[in-house]
Amino acid sequence: MVYIWTPPKELKETSNVAQFMQKFNFDNYSSLVKKSQDDLKWFWGNLPDWLDLEWFSKFKEVYDTSQGIEWTKWYVGGKINISYNALDRIIKNGLGNKTAMIWYGEDGKTVNLSYIEMLDKVNRLSNYLSEIGVKKGDVVSIYAPLMPETVIAMYSSFRIGAIANPIFSGFAPDAVAERIKAANSKVLVTADGYYRKGKIIDLKKSADEAVKKSGVDLKVIVAKRFNKIDIPWDDKRDIWFDSAINGKRPNFDAVDTESEDPALLMFTSGTTGNPKGAVISQIGSILQPSKEHYFNLDIKPGSIKDYNDILWWITDIGWMMGPWQVIGTQILGATHFSLEGALDYPNKDKVWALIEKFKITHLGFAATAARLLKSFGNEALENHDLKSLRAFGNTGEPIDEDTWFWVMKDVGKEKRPLINLSGGTEILGCFLLPSPVVNLKPSTLWGPGLGMSVDVFDDYGNSVRNRPGYLVATKPAPSMTRGLWKDPKRYLETYWSTFKGVWFHGDYALIDEDGLWYILGRADDVIKVAGKRIGPAEVETIINSHQSVAESACIGYPDPVKGEVIVCFAIPRPNKDITDKEVKEIKSLVSEKLGKPFEPEKIVKVKDLPRTRSGKIMRRIIRDVAKEGKANISPVIENPDSIEEVKRAVNELKKMMET
Repeated sequence: MVYIWTPPKELKETSNVAQFMQKFNFDNYSSLVKKSQDDLKWFWGNLPDWLDLEWFSKFKEVYDTSQGIEWTKWYVGGKINISYNALDRIIKNGLGNKTAMIWYGEDGKTVNLSYIEMLDKVNRLSNYLSEIGVKKGDVVSIYAPLMPETVIAMYSSFRIGAIANPIFSGFAPDAVAERIKAANSKVLVTADGYYRKGKIIDLKKSADEAVKKSGVDLKVIVAKRFNKIDIPWDDKRDIWFDSAINGKRPNFDAVDTESEDPALLMFTSGTTGNPKGAVISQIGSILQPSKEHYFNLDIKPGSIKDYNDILWWITDIGWMMGPWQVIGTQILGATHFSLEGALDYPNKDKVWALIEKFKITHLGFAATAARLLKSFGNEALENHDLKSLRAFGNTGEPIDEDTWFWVMKDVGKEKRPLINLSGGTEILGCFLLPSPVVNLKPSTLWGPGLGMSVDVFDDYGNSVRNRPGYLVATKPAPSMTRGLWKDPKRYLETYWSTFKGVWFHGDYALIDEDGLWYILGRADDVIKVAGKRIGPAEVETIINSHQSVAESACIGYPDPVKGEVIVCFAIPRPNKDITDKEVKEIKSLVSEKLGKPFEPEKIVKVKDLPRTRSGKIMRRIIRDVAKEGKANISPVIENPDSIEEVKRAVNELKKMMET
């Protein structure tokens, strides 16, 4: 018998979405979703008012597809600003003393910023950025953990009409340099360092190396985390964050940005070539996170008495969920929480202790983090009072049933929903996710989000049920990337060329006999390590630079904790070999160039790899052999004998993984 989770009566009746449905006479959530898909003008046209947003100039038209669905324009003629709506508007509504952000350091240091305090710092930094010549459309890159200064830098960028470019703080200098160069950043905001399991990570040193390698002439603003730490310094280029804002005017009027003006530039890995630059508009950055926080996570607006909602999504500012968390909560006048360091240091009950201490109401994670917490056992869990928790969230990778059950039953006591969601950097949000009022099966995402017209197609563009297919969007949404950064051709090829007039998202999905949706993994080769995406080409380029390697192919391999780990198959150069010594060198090289999280778990030597007539290595075949023990041989493969070599290498890999 299939387990079905049913939301408790009180949860259903008090949820934001239930009250919304009652107000607008919807019998159930499915009918609301269908209405939002069928009538985009009704849903998206009214959503800003439902969220109580404030326009500088009201839009004249909800959307315009006259240049093609691929280039849909939203809220035509409207002028708005994220920073104003996430700060000034909240203060005007009487919530200025409410906490906007809580940051907790690994050493126990805590920073609480009220909306008033955050706006003061945002205004001062906005004045500094303007004084050094940053203007509308310029890029401000942020290479630091999710700490108060990074949030302030992001909102300051929005405020002056610049574009915030968050970069994962775990990236190595080469990866950061590539992104700074592509963005042609005017400013880099970083930190002197941060704690990680008791050690100080010298981030400023990495930032300096990245700036040097990028060749970009920019200003570097450095947040001070430590009072006593020797770091490299360039007096002409570098300035401490506090020095940048001290003495600056505490007022700065938010710029009247167009709805379609770019606000966020987030690079996301592809399967080939350089990372793709997703460009999210001002209005898209506001609406998608806040819609999902309100209707799906059931985060109560700060104005509602008896609620003090605090969202902690275990993430980094450089991943989509960082800006998503920060913007979504603050548009509602709620609170977001962030943690420095590891989840299990110095104690394995750290997460539960923090939930109890700060009365966290919403906990979000990648399934990897949940599996890690699960591995610690329930003793630590049961020693803490978790009654403040009202909902969980999962994204970044599919969650397995065992972990889903553990979260729902052991942690949630079957009283709290797990909002399992899936979308992408390219839409700053979700295509699929449940709401608190729906029944759930293990691991399901329930179905489409509000206003998201999605389907599952087969290879021929037919809608399919009860069998895997490709996740697609048949109508546009405001948060879809506005092309790709300086590469419109790649944008069309990536998202709109598979099926004409349909967004191809690149995920395998399944809709079962009950109409419930599941994500099965990536349809392309992108690897997700602990919820962090990396294109195999980025890893392979580094591996191939080693003197002993001729060619390589990297895939994601199932891992019980991380979801996937990177494993690579490498062909030695003529008269060279790949011994244990070379394997260590290659791993170190990848770690140095991309960061420790992306170091390959295993490297296996092979004589040959399957490839097309044009020489392209067919990772799909390697992946299928590794995961399923067999592969469908494509007619375009040039060297079918290589399959046996791959099978041999996979058997060797499995033995290596067992030891």
